Amino acid sequence: MIEKKLFNEEKPNTTEEKNKVKKKFKHLVVVGHPDQKSFCYNGIFKTIVRQLKKNNEVYKIIDVYDDKLHRDRTELIKEYKKLITWSTHIYFVSPVWWFRLVPKMETFFDEVLTPGFAYKFVPLFGHYAYPKPFLSDKKVRTYITHGAPMLPVVTLYFNSVKLRLVMGVYTFVFGWKPSRWFKTKQFWSVPFVDAKKRAKYLRVVKEDIRKDLGL
Repeated sequence: MIEKKLFNEEKPNTTEEKNKVKKKFKHLVVVGHPDQKSFCYNGIFKTIVRQLKKNNEVYKIIDVYDDKLHRDRTELIKEYKKLITWSTHIYFVSPVWWFRLVPKMETFFDEVLTPGFAYKFVPLFGHYAYPKPFLSDKKVRTYITHGAPMLPVVTLYFNSVKLRLVMGVYTFVFGWKPSRWFKTKQFWSVPFVDAKKRAKYLRVVKEDIRKDLGL
């Protein structure tokens, strides 16, 4: 659901306080996993939320499975678009199923990041055009988990999951810059690694959030 009890927003009294609030980041965390005991949800997602809460950041949460996102839920999709517009920072968290993100996260991309809202095609010549992003001001981080080890995915399958996500989705709506690639992080063999390795993955997430907050 669109979490509200975890939305920490100060109510300023003085002009100085109001100016401080205006400068604050607005974080949107989008999580896609049907199992709240999973490493995606219970590990990565909760680590992000804890760091934001610990530092008294303003944030909201979209849980596409708890919300039962479907293309027919037009009012929910409108609300999602408002949250995208509202945010300064967006975090996507999802496992990889069949070499793509989970179905409801893909639905999120299809139904929320739509032409006219997130991008438009600008004609070049003939039948050629390029996508002009409307959300290029957003700071985006993505954490995707694999059951597979790294080597076959990045060699035999040409790192197709990350390549398609960054080049086929993010460059359309958020624009291209090297950080789109480097801030899309993949955690490997998650069901098979030990607790020590998972803790290392979560330290990466924690340090990323601290960097985003300038800590």
